[in-house]
Amino acid sequence: MSVDAFTVLAEPTRRRILDRLRRAESSVGELVDTLGVSQPAVSKHLRVLREAGFVACRTAARQRIYRIDVRPFQAVDDWLAPYRQLWETHLDALERHLDRQEQ
Repeated sequence: MSVDAFTVLAEPTRRRILDRLRRAESSVGELVDTLGVSQPAVSKHLRVLREAGFVACRTAARQRIYRIDVRPFQAVDDWLAPYRQLWETHLDALERHLDRQEQ
């Protein structure tokens, strides 16, 4: 199943889950406690993130422990690269303009 990364990342709860997983691996229960979202909702969002490749999980005893998988983020970063360059070009132009104003 091919899922658009931006569609996956557009959902605020999924972004909050990723922000939490960026700091540390977590179980579903830990995410529920941290985010204040119901267990079924967290599980649903984790399934979407897992199917899109943004998270992976391992089993520890009776828990699934989730972590970020950075590979899909590289595709997002690759797509953003030309826009980042455009933004930097505009900032450079602004800096030159401000430097001329100070002279």
